[in-house]
Order: sequence, then C-alpha cells, then structure tokens
Amino acid sequence: MVTPSLKVKEVEKIAEPKRRESIVSITGTPKLEIKEVGKVFKTKSGETTALEKTSFSIEEGEFVTILGPSGCGKSTVLRIVAGLEDATSGKVLLDGQEINGPGPDRGMVFQSYTLFPWLSVKENITFGLKLKGVSQKERDDIARHYLQLIGLEGFESHFPIQLSGGMKQRVAIARALANDPKILLMDEPFGALDAQTRNIMQEVLLKAWEESKKTILFITHDVDESIFLADSVYVMTARPGRLKKKIPITLERPRDFSVKATLEFAEYKEDLLSLIRDESLKSIK
Repeated sequence: MVTPSLKVKEVEKIAEPKRRESIVSITGTPKLEIKEVGKVFKTKSGETTALEKTSFSIEEGEFVTILGPSGCGKSTVLRIVAGLEDATSGKVLLDGQEINGPGPDRGMVFQSYTLFPWLSVKENITFGLKLKGVSQKERDDIARHYLQLIGLEGFESHFPIQLSGGMKQRVAIARALANDPKILLMDEPFGALDAQTRNIMQEVLLKAWEESKKTILFITHDVDESIFLADSVYVMTARPGRLKKKIPITLERPRDFSVKATLEFAEYKEDLLSLIRDESLKSIK
C-alpha cells in the first residue's frame, strides 16, 4: 500500500538560515539528567563495558539526537532512560525524580513495528488511554487530533497489516504522543524505511514535535537525520561508549527539507561525519 502524501508547507530555500537561540531552562532544573551512567554486561567469557560513565542533560521541550558508530551504547542509554535496562553505575533523573523502571511518563517508539495487529489504527492510538480509564468521547477526540496531525485521517478503521511501514510508524508516534508522556524516546524509528519515506517521516515528526513541544531523545546512525531534527547532537565514542562532543544545531525553525541544501547544513554535516569517521575507525581496529 502506498503511503498517502503528507502536505508539508513549502518555504523558499534560504542560503544561510537564521540561527536559533539555544534552549535555556527557566526553572534551572533540566528535564532529563544522565549522571555518571555506566553499563557493564556480564557474559560467559567475562565482562563487556558497553557504556563508560556518561553525563549529560536535556532541557524541557528540547529535541536531542544521539549519534555514534554501531555498538557504542546509544540504544543502551535510551533503554536505561526508558527503565528497560538497569545502569551498572550512576542514575537518571526525570524532572528531578530518579528513574527505577518503566513508566507512563516516558513514551517509546522503536525501529521495529510494535502496533497491536488485532487492533485498528484508532484502537492502537487510544490503547493506553483506555487503560487509564479515559472516557470514550475523550479518546475519540484525542485520536481524531493525532490522526489529523500525522496525516492519516480516513485510516482509523484500518489494521496494521493494511498499512505501509511509514504509516505504521506514524501510528506508533501518535500512540506515544496520545499518552502525553513527559519525554518521548525514539530508537532509530525510521531505520527500516526507504529513503524517501524516511525523509517524509522526519518532517511528520518535526510537525508533531512543534505542535506538542515534547522533550525528545532520538537515537540514529544517520547524520543528515540528526542535523535536520535536532536542537543538539550528542556524538558518542566507539565502545565502550561515552559522550565525545555536544554540537548545538542552530538552524532556524520551523524546518523543512530545503534546509538540507544550505551551506550551514553542509558545514554541520562535514563536522559530524569527521567525528563519526574517527570513532568508526577505532571500532574496527
């Protein structure tokens, strides 16, 4: 099935977009704090350090991407924040409260398709709301809002088997946002999509983020994707992973695909490719 085209506002290509000021916390307390978090996996042959002690923070409403070579611990960081993995050392704070396990205050979108196949699009989006005891009318209103936001009006009665990969991920994003989490965690959600669908999904996500103002932590291998989406890019070293560098992305918002053709975008890309190449070479030595 072909994914219906999403109407994304076209703007003139700007040679050098205006810089966007970095987000500053008003309260002085970051939304998310990673404090000296490390992870060691025990195996039959010994211990493997996946993540060295790593610290960083994310502000309210900030969109952060983590970029690094394969096996550097990117997804491990995300799973620890989600409460799906326990850190060997350190702690994670969300709104100043330590995370000790999974919770509804964190929404998760994976690379693999995680929709319930026996539920319709609408039922998938409102599944968590139903568990919370939200009324049918309110669930219908929320589903209608997010179906419009992700460009899937008219597909509410379809089942996952009837959807393309891109459409399934739109529903997964809508489901996560419908539950109104404090932070959205995304583990390479567009990694299995073809290039064109991936580009469209990036714009779908930015549209949803600009409307919701949610804090997002996004894992990716794709340099272009990382620059296009983020307020800040965190680059990780080869395994054992640790934070190598934070690069603020000050491209003007709202963004659309035309920003990828600008000189400033190319400069960010050159810097990030150089950093990632250095770490990737270390990982194969």
